[in-house]
Amino acid sequence: MPAKKKKAGAPLETNRREELLRVAARLFVEKGFEATTTRDIADAAGMRSGSPFYHFRSKQELLKTVMIDGIENGARRLHAAIAAVDDPERRLRTMIRVHLDNLLAGDCRTPMLLFESRSLDSAARDEIAAAADRYQQAWQTTLNELATSGRLRGSARTSRLLLFGMLNWSSQWYRPDGALSLDDIGDAAAALLLA
Repeated sequence: MPAKKKKAGAPLETNRREELLRVAARLFVEKGFEATTTRDIADAAGMRSGSPFYHFRSKQELLKTVMIDGIENGARRLHAAIAAVDDPERRLRTMIRVHLDNLLAGDCRTPMLLFESRSLDSAARDEIAAAADRYQQAWQTTLNELATSGRLRGSARTSRLLLFGMLNWSSQWYRPDGALSLDDIGDAAAALLLA
């Protein structure tokens, strides 16, 4: 009986796809979506210029995937960090710190790409919004608990919206070598919300 052929390339293809997503995210943030060409992405990933289309139908699909993958990776880190945290105040502080890490200390560049979603069609924007809604569910639950116990200064929904605006905008002014640490920023954000 002849030996079965091994499916070659599957792990390699996954690695190439992940590298492509990482490189594309970086370039979209640095240069902007419109100014980044597929050739730029392929060159930065060490691929031939047409190779990204093996993984993605278009540059728009690549942007959508970068954004959704970033949100989902951030959600996995968030849920792992809060899995055993029962106290909603401590959970919120942990969530804020993890979000800042995802945004400013890690590889997650999705919040910095927020405005680039205007380059996508409405179906892609809806997919991104659905992923963001899933990410924010744990936040809303935590803020609801804090509001019910009287430990939140405002309404839970408004607090969530303001919190994300505040945290995501920190990518515009935060400097790793600056006067504020991520802990400082996280503590200040929590202090603004908590009664």
